[in-house]
Amino acid sequence: MRFKQLVLGVGLAVAAAQPAFAEDVAICYNCPPEWADWGGQLKNFSKDLGIDVPQDNKNSGQTLSQLLAEKENPVADVAYYGVSFGIKAKEADVVDAYKPVNFDAIPDGLKDPNGSWFAIHSGTIGLFVNADALEGAAVPQSWSDLLKPEYKGMVAYLDPSSAFVGYAGAVAINRAMGGSLDDFTPGIEFFKKLKENDPIVPKQTAYARVLSGEIPILIDYDFNAYRAKYKDGANVEFVIPTEGTVAVPYVMSLVKNSPHAENGKKILDYVMSDKGQAHWANAYLRPVIASAMSEEAASKFLPATEYARSTPVDYAKMATAQGGFAERYLSEVR
Repeated sequence: MRFKQLVLGVGLAVAAAQPAFAEDVAICYNCPPEWADWGGQLKNFSKDLGIDVPQDNKNSGQTLSQLLAEKENPVADVAYYGVSFGIKAKEADVVDAYKPVNFDAIPDGLKDPNGSWFAIHSGTIGLFVNADALEGAAVPQSWSDLLKPEYKGMVAYLDPSSAFVGYAGAVAINRAMGGSLDDFTPGIEFFKKLKENDPIVPKQTAYARVLSGEIPILIDYDFNAYRAKYKDGANVEFVIPTEGTVAVPYVMSLVKNSPHAENGKKILDYVMSDKGQAHWANAYLRPVIASAMSEEAASKFLPATEYARSTPVDYAKMATAQGGFAERYLSEVR
């Protein structure tokens, strides 16, 4: 009798524990703590919502691949990725339509009309430079500078066949070299030349490697450079190359048939709330709700005259072109 009571007691304890776990957890794919101050935002979720969101170090491509692999049995509740991957996730039917707080305030072109993906913030591609690690070389000012022998072994970019920031950098470079989303040949030729300069090509965020000086020059977003400068006190500079660059949004989605869908919706509402948007602004990103950017946060950015060289692209076409570029990069460069 005691054995049966013990088994019953254990069973009831497990059953009781399961709903509690479900009530206070949400899974976000691609929420790395070193990127865009996701670390701080994850703490906000716990403090303000009582929802624990574990950190996750996937990149955008890995996130979409995992969503596809888990389509019949989803693990994640929400996903964060570069805009082209959000568009692809909708096409692959792995995300649900959801319109969070402030959805109507998101500009057209930065959201799927039904809410299958929507921008939460954006960044501008440029050069994140650790000035102390340049070994006496000047801070580069252009894309073409990166091909010079004095920067041999110093330049890094994230794998453009997988990481969205890598692909965004390729789009920026290709356009600066005279290419277009219909013609990546100028960009491919640039990466071929850069390969001769022994670049470093990480798969995932390399923020810490720039701070340590292991990577002196990283093709990356402005917000990471500003964070290094103003939060970590590093002697770094952010350079918008003279030939021009691109500004690109990062987006989020509710995963289709997710295990904690209601918690996922709360997370999405929070990141789009005034408080959530202000967090991104204070982490040196441009929030999609422009009013969330305080004057103090804006003062940390380069002048508007510099950002005049940063322009958007056709994001839907950017998504369509991504596969073809990745194939060319893997076959012709890597």
